[in-house]
Amino acid sequence: MVRQGNIDNPPKTPLVPGFECCGIVESVAENTHGFEIGDRVMAFMNYNAWAEVVCTPVDFVYKMPDDMTFTEAAAFSLNFVAAYMMLFEVASLREGMSVLVHSAGGAVGQAVAQLCSTVPNVTVFGIASCFKHTSIKDSVTHLFDRNADYIQEVKKISPDGVDIVLDCLCGENTGKSLSLLKPLGTYILYGASNMVTGETKSFFSFAKSWWQVEKVNPVKLYEENKVIAGFSLLNLLFKQGGCNLVKSAMDKLLILYEQKKIRPVVDSLWALEEVKEAMQRIHDRGNIGKLILDVEKSPTPLMANDSTETSEAGEEEEEPEGDNDSKERMPFIH
Repeated sequence: MVRQGNIDNPPKTPLVPGFECCGIVESVAENTHGFEIGDRVMAFMNYNAWAEVVCTPVDFVYKMPDDMTFTEAAAFSLNFVAAYMMLFEVASLREGMSVLVHSAGGAVGQAVAQLCSTVPNVTVFGIASCFKHTSIKDSVTHLFDRNADYIQEVKKISPDGVDIVLDCLCGENTGKSLSLLKPLGTYILYGASNMVTGETKSFFSFAKSWWQVEKVNPVKLYEENKVIAGFSLLNLLFKQGGCNLVKSAMDKLLILYEQKKIRPVVDSLWALEEVKEAMQRIHDRGNIGKLILDVEKSPTPLMANDSTETSEAGEEEEEPEGDNDSKERMPFIH
């Protein structure tokens, strides 16, 4: 969305993307307390994270647990904090509730599933592309194909609907999700990936998503006892002064990590030179969990006929016989 300018007040180009990173402290400013050179840390950034050296205010920096790897640290902050705050701060997740999460195979979706497992008797309905089901079926209670009529499937299991819906798609899914909410249920929009459908920004895609969103009638919300919310962690951090709220969530998440109750799901590692291919994998919804840019990784040489592109259904294109390059350059971490 940043690359295509599908956000409010997009930064001027050229720019370095990226909102989170991890690494080793190389220097600290005067009167900076709590960190020393050599500390292993993870941090939020207001852009500029995809680089070998970054600088960020101390309020956005957190020490890594001793047993956390850099790969895990790079995948931890944004996804788990967003998932935690939506579930517990916005929707007040409690024992016995039910949660429906779109893009259950993505990094936020997997974080949501893990956090729900820390609360007794929470039912998780996951929506994901079929090819991801084998890998993620154990992380959710019920799993449905994103291209099927999941509304009817959910209602077969839970006729009254669900307590919480987490939607990162927008568009037609908004109306469907609202129809699934129980009385006093909460719908949270935290993304709009349906607006990104091609290589470049598309006014048609934007207009289509906007048009498909069910127009919210406040009186109808009142009558049906439903809650609609929005959540943007980046705006909360960088525009709305939410550092203390985020720090509180991070403190609780690090305890859960040290108790081995949560762990980031990493899809693959990429060299900085491979950022185009890495972004294509996300664009095509091919990833399960987080993609990491590793500044120490050497790019794997590409053959002229090598392709990392995936179809819209998310299935990898066939590889020529005997060509192992693409397998080597997409190291999956299980």
